[in-house]
Amino acid sequence: MSTVPATTWAIDASHSEVAFTVRHLMSKVRGTFDDFAGEITTTGDDLTQASVTATVQMASVNTRNEQRDGHLRSTEIFNAEANPTMTFASTGVTGADGDYQIAGDLTINGVTKPVVLDAEFLGVDVDAYGVTRLGAEATVSIKKSDFGVDFNIPLEGGKLLLGDKIDITLTIEAAKP
Repeated sequence: MSTVPATTWAIDASHSEVAFTVRHLMSKVRGTFDDFAGEITTTGDDLTQASVTATVQMASVNTRNEQRDGHLRSTEIFNAEANPTMTFASTGVTGADGDYQIAGDLTINGVTKPVVLDAEFLGVDVDAYGVTRLGAEATVSIKKSDFGVDFNIPLEGGKLLLGDKIDITLTIEAAKP
């Protein structure tokens, strides 16, 4: 299928991923958020007219280390009890030919900042069960300090345990209702 229908697509969390990477000492720690939802609204083939909203449950952080995940949920990092969600709402889309920039407002830890995601439109097709699906991938780099996440541990030589830069990758498959 080559055309994009005008509809509101629901993100299919079972076929999607919200992942992040942060520097830790001289390596990188990767993780995901396992509980998220969102919608993509398209008006047809002109994807610059699309809009995106998403909500991520911060308590669903998963780095495959329960102790670290508990620390990430704590008041020192995400403060997941007081700020249970991370949200994104697009404010505009630019680009063409499969490569787009999605501007929007990202809220983490109760702080909202404008960000621009680099996105690749992967297409629209019908799955084996007759459901029309849309695919996309988007990336953005943010500074955790911009969102009030200042926790760190100083190391010898003026180094810090954690990097300030967080790379976020969204791999999205959304279904037409």
